[in-house]
Amino acid sequence: MTRIIAGAAGSLTLLVPDAGTRPTSDRVRESLFGALEAADLLQGAAVADLYAGSGALGLEAVSRGAASADLVERAPRAATVAERNVRTVQRAVPAAAVTVHRTTADAFLRAGSSAFDLVFIDPPYDIAEPELATTLDLLAPRLSRDAVVIVERATRSPAPALPDSLVSSRSKRYGDTTLWWVSPR
Repeated sequence: MTRIIAGAAGSLTLLVPDAGTRPTSDRVRESLFGALEAADLLQGAAVADLYAGSGALGLEAVSRGAASADLVERAPRAATVAERNVRTVQRAVPAAAVTVHRTTADAFLRAGSSAFDLVFIDPPYDIAEPELATTLDLLAPRLSRDAVVIVERATRSPAPALPDSLVSSRSKRYGDTTLWWVSPR
């Protein structure tokens, strides 16, 4: 079971796609969002949740004060689940603008022009490293000056290959999962 941990929609249960996704554990999300709140990165933030799956990361951000979230998911079943979760969370946070985009992360980044303050990149663990590098390269010009990007990968995966315009400030391991904090130079 996945749930919103805290904020206006705290304790609401989220649906999870029956296959093809790997939801971020409550323990990892609780630690991550505690750090994001401590750094004052959520209030009024424009959020992108690439490879959104159920949308739990973007929806947790909205529950805790983000102004908007773009949930990007190409898998039809997962996108449908994310849309249902958006409707559930928006009853508790009606002012937040949340949109599910049924497309790939790269197509979404190529098509838009808005800037993001906080981005979650939680691709399937089997994604090829060059594919992730392309996504990060496309994302870099779409970041606000003080943006933070959280890249979630399997601990066995190498550190993400970053374009010259991005730098990793830290990483944190949670068992089989590692989070990298990335920001513009």
